[in-house]
Amino acid sequence: MEQLLRVHNFSVSRDGFGAGENQSYERPFGHADPGDMMAWAGATASWPNRTDPGGSRGLDDYFTRDFSRNIGAEIMGRNKFGPQRGPWQDHEWRGWWGDQPPFHTPVFVMTHHLRPSFTVSDTTFHFVNDEPAAVLAQARAAADGRDVRLGGGATTIRAFLDADLVDTLHVAVSDVELGGGSRLWESPDELDARYHHEVVSSASGVTHHLFWRR
Repeated sequence: MEQLLRVHNFSVSRDGFGAGENQSYERPFGHADPGDMMAWAGATASWPNRTDPGGSRGLDDYFTRDFSRNIGAEIMGRNKFGPQRGPWQDHEWRGWWGDQPPFHTPVFVMTHHLRPSFTVSDTTFHFVNDEPAAVLAQARAAADGRDVRLGGGATTIRAFLDADLVDTLHVAVSDVELGGGSRLWESPDELDARYHHEVVSSASGVTHHLFWRR
């Protein structure tokens, strides 16, 4: 069975930004409010960080529940892993996620500045400096026959789109405007020449865009 490269549950603003400007330790999404960007997923019954019973069902919950289905590895850019730039100054930094990262698979972090791999819980982070196709080949080998999730950020997703490596995308457009930051697109329609494209609105106010190769 073919191993797919999937973008899943990636949230952007209505003007196409996946994160704002001026990322820092205190503000992983820069000037964007992650509560606004990810509110649709956080409100669902299947949100993995939910500490109280309840939560919504329906379309948003389906996408949240499907996040880890048949995923064997993750690829992300360095800015999704953390706010450090240039050579690594703090090797104690192990990502935003604390002692229980949500991936449960090998994760390949794309960076020009390598550092040793390490494991937190059941997630091993590998740091790779290579072109998208070569990184995808490593991730597919580690995924043991399952799909690879391309987690972001927007610049990394764009690089894989430009290399024609992405098989399916699910992008959730929230009704907020950022005006600047890391941009996925100016309009989702710019992918229509290469992908089938369906648009589904949710009662939460988010609009889900689904793409798959033509």
